[in-house]
Amino acid sequence: MGTLVGHVAPGFAFFFLGFWHLFNHIRLHAQQPKSYTSSPWFPTSKFRYIELFLIMIGSSISVSMELFIGPKRHQPFDPDGTIPSNHLHNFEHSSISMTFFVYAAFAIVLDKIGPKAQYGLTQFLAALAFGQQLFLFHLHSADHMGVEGQYHLLLQIVIVVSLATTLMAIGLPKSFMVGFVRSSSIMYQGVWLITMGYVLWTPSLVPKGCFIHLEEGHQVVRCSGEESLHRAKSLVNIQFSWFLIGITIFVMCFYLAMLKFYGEQKIEYSSLTKEDQQLLEEDSDDVESQKGPSKSNSFMHIGRSFAPVDMER
Repeated sequence: MGTLVGHVAPGFAFFFLGFWHLFNHIRLHAQQPKSYTSSPWFPTSKFRYIELFLIMIGSSISVSMELFIGPKRHQPFDPDGTIPSNHLHNFEHSSISMTFFVYAAFAIVLDKIGPKAQYGLTQFLAALAFGQQLFLFHLHSADHMGVEGQYHLLLQIVIVVSLATTLMAIGLPKSFMVGFVRSSSIMYQGVWLITMGYVLWTPSLVPKGCFIHLEEGHQVVRCSGEESLHRAKSLVNIQFSWFLIGITIFVMCFYLAMLKFYGEQKIEYSSLTKEDQQLLEEDSDDVESQKGPSKSNSFMHIGRSFAPVDMER
């Protein structure tokens, strides 16, 4: 992080992860509303652990970029072995990625042990990853007073929702709303990170009265005065509100579309062939024969039984 790519890349990762979870939660609930049970991750038919492996790969790339590829010396330490102040961001961001890597790795191990050990502990590890993310963004070494600080403050609100719903899922595994809100919040994290990346590191998108300034090896947005800073923060709040409305409309429309597609049990009708009609007629004849003699036949038998008596008279 700390750059446009450093925010946009993990933003897309969070967005697609949240969308994948949202799709599967809605599909399972639409198909089996009474027996629905949420899941911390979702396997695929071809490769069971593709989601978890992608999280591990993405986390590894993030750690490599923060600690070994991004720094000029391709390592984050000073010559004396200490951490320089301009690399504190790198260690904070890489610690978040390491926690998500640990979650994905142990989720695979727990799944191999058995379903009883999988669900609760896997949700706990996911909650731990979100808790680590919230902790480091709340006590971030970056400036909390400027425009970037306002973006991070609002991001923490979304992370709190992801953390709370993950903890709630441990005790409420059959609650569809818990999984629905959790998936939506993960998606929103991605949208907000992408927005941060473009707004904070694109000069044409920086609010009026503010500018990009280089400080301690990092580009940050600074404003010329209190009025410009207040206006910039207000614009950030408006962005957050508009994106919240947009995400709400998107997830609700997506839910209705998925419910219509997976919720209705479609019955297919086909025309009967001549062979099918013959089989049905034969079956009906067999049923009639098993019912015994009809009324007309029984009447004729009764008449025949009384015929000799009448002749004797």
